[in-house]
Amino acid sequence: MKSSKNIDWMITLIPFMFVIVLSILFFIMPEQSNAALSKIRFFFGDTFGTYYLVFGLGFFIMSLFLSMSKYGDIVLGSPNEKPKYSFFTWGCMMFTCGLAADILFYSFSEWVMYATNPHIAELGSVQDWAGVFPIFHWSFIPWAFYLVLAVSFGFMLHVRKRNRQKYSEACRPLLGKYTDGLLGRIIDLLAVFALLAGTATTFSVATPLMASIITELFHVEISRTAITIVILLVTCAVYTYSLLHGFKGIGLLAKICIFMFFGLNFYVLCFGGEARYIIDTGVESFGRMVQNFIGLSTYTDPLRKNNFPQDWTIYYWAYWMVWCVAAPFFIGNISKGRTIRQTLLGGYVFGVGSTIVSFIILGNYSLGRQVTGVTDYMAEYSTSGDLYSMIINIINTLPCAPFVLVAVLLTMVAFYATSFDSIAYTVSCYSYHKLDENENPHKFVQLMICILLIVLPIALVFSESSMNSLQSVSIVAAFPIGFVMLLILVSFLKDGQKYIDENK
Repeated sequence: MKSSKNIDWMITLIPFMFVIVLSILFFIMPEQSNAALSKIRFFFGDTFGTYYLVFGLGFFIMSLFLSMSKYGDIVLGSPNEKPKYSFFTWGCMMFTCGLAADILFYSFSEWVMYATNPHIAELGSVQDWAGVFPIFHWSFIPWAFYLVLAVSFGFMLHVRKRNRQKYSEACRPLLGKYTDGLLGRIIDLLAVFALLAGTATTFSVATPLMASIITELFHVEISRTAITIVILLVTCAVYTYSLLHGFKGIGLLAKICIFMFFGLNFYVLCFGGEARYIIDTGVESFGRMVQNFIGLSTYTDPLRKNNFPQDWTIYYWAYWMVWCVAAPFFIGNISKGRTIRQTLLGGYVFGVGSTIVSFIILGNYSLGRQVTGVTDYMAEYSTSGDLYSMIINIINTLPCAPFVLVAVLLTMVAFYATSFDSIAYTVSCYSYHKLDENENPHKFVQLMICILLIVLPIALVFSESSMNSLQSVSIVAAFPIGFVMLLILVSFLKDGQKYIDENK
């Protein structure tokens, strides 16, 4: 256990105070805060939208280059070191740290939001394209962000054995002495701010669905906002308890989450009555996504006829970029003993594969009912705009619907707990000037971080922020982080080449 004497109070307290101030503003001025966010989001997302798209495609191409080049042979550790975790345990922790409960929320509902956008009509039919974009937005480019940075951090931690687990330290091969100065401090503060923004977005988007499930199951006469805040507090207690029990607790919870996640998908596929349609449409949508991958990655809508990339693709790339502060550090940490090639390709197999399965099964179940005329979810969403109630209605069409609702609720709690275990651990490590490879942050610091992560989401939920406002938080925070990600990548390529030359 690391002594509290080595805590970096600047990195710990400034973000803490920032979150408190921002939360107070959302509490006392919710409408003004949301309006300001929307204006800032328009500036970054509309004016600099191409910036995010270029980053996304660039990181994907870089992941392929690293896996096929001489860099891929580098072991994240000693040259003959064996992996610290089995492939399954490693994959479970990696998948659950990289995706929170959002995956269930969006798997059920995302195609509906696309189907009502004019861009789908421009491309073709709802059947042909509504199932393509969820797979595109949640697969190769998001995981490229994670995995390229994960191997960079893994190299820093396990090969170079640096004891400053911070974003700035990963830039040392390029920045040199400036890493320890003002520039390094700015990089670390930007990283923590981005991490808090990603956390707030994630919690605020999906927890209302959990509240809706509880209302549906128990018919309670309490506002969705009040139930959501209670859920946030309960989830905070779960991931705090797990984190304080170390990696053993995180690994166990991750396995439980994976079994629940695939069990839910298996049930919907086998007993939902749409198995043939789900599989056929899933295979076709995946093929169409691969066939049109470059075009989808570079579509900017220059005449702003539908604003589809500004509303969705740019938001998603920004969303993944702010999550890149925590998830890659955690993946790099647990990848000790694996080669860079194994980490990249294994991450794609387990991470992308599991994600695609969820969107194909859960999304195509309701899409099938839509295109065959059984239920009109598009009309329901266009009329009410309430995705949470729509998802409840989708689940209620399944056999033993109350059982499925409970399974979805518990799986979402498990996803949140495992994801925020990794985030809280990473931020706790950030709070120290130095932290050796086998040392852990002080439990009090971990506890404080766990509580900090829940404050801003509660404020956003309380202010009843719209989907647009929640997206804005990530888009704004991701803009400066992109430059830092580029610094980390160039630093890794420089230091990796040096390591290869040293070991010829």
